[in-house]
Amino acid sequence: MKTFLGFLLFFTSMYTSTQNIKQKAIPLEGSASLDQLISAAANKELVLLGEASHGTHEYYFWRDKISRRLITEHHFSFIAVEGDFASLYHLNRYVKNLDGAGSSAKEVLLKLDRWPTWMWANEEVVVLAEWLRKHNDSLSQDKKVGFYGMDVYDEWNSKKVVLELLESTNRTAYTYVKEQYRCFDPHKGDSWRYAHAVKAGKKDCASATLNVVNFVKNNRNNFPELNDDDYFYLLQNTIVVHHAEEFYRESVLSKSSVSWNSRVNHMHGTVQNLLELYGDNSKGIVWAHNTHIGDAEYTNMRNSGNENIGQLTRNELGENNVFLVGFTTYEGQVMAGSSWGAPMRKMTIPPAIPNSIEYKLNEINEDKFYLIFNPEDRKGKNLKPIGNRAVGVVYNPRRDQRQFVPTIVPLRYDALFFFKNTTALRVLKK
Repeated sequence: MKTFLGFLLFFTSMYTSTQNIKQKAIPLEGSASLDQLISAAANKELVLLGEASHGTHEYYFWRDKISRRLITEHHFSFIAVEGDFASLYHLNRYVKNLDGAGSSAKEVLLKLDRWPTWMWANEEVVVLAEWLRKHNDSLSQDKKVGFYGMDVYDEWNSKKVVLELLESTNRTAYTYVKEQYRCFDPHKGDSWRYAHAVKAGKKDCASATLNVVNFVKNNRNNFPELNDDDYFYLLQNTIVVHHAEEFYRESVLSKSSVSWNSRVNHMHGTVQNLLELYGDNSKGIVWAHNTHIGDAEYTNMRNSGNENIGQLTRNELGENNVFLVGFTTYEGQVMAGSSWGAPMRKMTIPPAIPNSIEYKLNEINEDKFYLIFNPEDRKGKNLKPIGNRAVGVVYNPRRDQRQFVPTIVPLRYDALFFFKNTTALRVLKK
């Protein structure tokens, strides 16, 4: 499928025809309307579910419906999301009813404190988590479906978890790891300050964090008190600390794609680790932004060398073992911030620009529908540019025209969900 596409990226002329799109559109009218999608995704090793923003109700709602059917009908093993590993592991404890679990999903999610909290502290995730808990309660412990963060952030919390676990289980290991992590002490929870110190000539902590990962990975027998879930929790937190060190350091030292790809490779590696944790024939579901799950090879990301997990999973597992699903909207409302760390607020997403797939899909007389792409859709010699909406946690509606990624839609995704009008996430309130 992958061919040399040149510097410019295009969308096949077949999809410039409203009639052709209308013939392929599958209206969304309830869970049963997902039958064709579920059938297409059922036997994949990974199903990646995207979103055109991090604050839209409809994306969470329909990803929930898809995930439930994949879990109940086709025995998918886990959901990995674009969130922090250490903090979201508390939700994994809850849905699997592990030791130390909270009393409710809402209680767990209200404790999230790293911006942007609304991505996971919302009513939509509560509904899914409570369903997962009920679903898991009827299963043996080794069959319970997990919920994990796969991102590289919240590294100081991960460092704290590693030390606390080791202090309570293996004092020798605790002493060794504490000494390795000592090189972070001058920076007191500020990874950007650490990265700038390295840029100014201070020694980096890369070898120290790798030493910890290798120590835990190569000495499983040193932690007999930890069951497989707890050992995975320990090891994965050491990996977060190691890769976060690289991400922040490269973000300051490098102006290329190195830091972006460092984060991407961490997320990809986390998903692979989860497949290994759940064993032979396990299958996973991933929730992340379209910029992560839609194959970067077929966007302008490739021009700057930026990769993503959609591209990496296709390359590693094979295109026949991965199913990539994009989600997008013509207009609506979204939860976002005006700058990093700013208060969240409900913002209006203006109508999509004319040269975009959203504009073209809006011409179809259906409020919400999806398309599944087949080999015929991926043929065609007459090509033209097309944009694909991408709204982040930081958003300025007045600059919305900049939020469109040049894309070859039927190659970037295996399926695409479209909503004429979307609404904001229902954020949890204490």
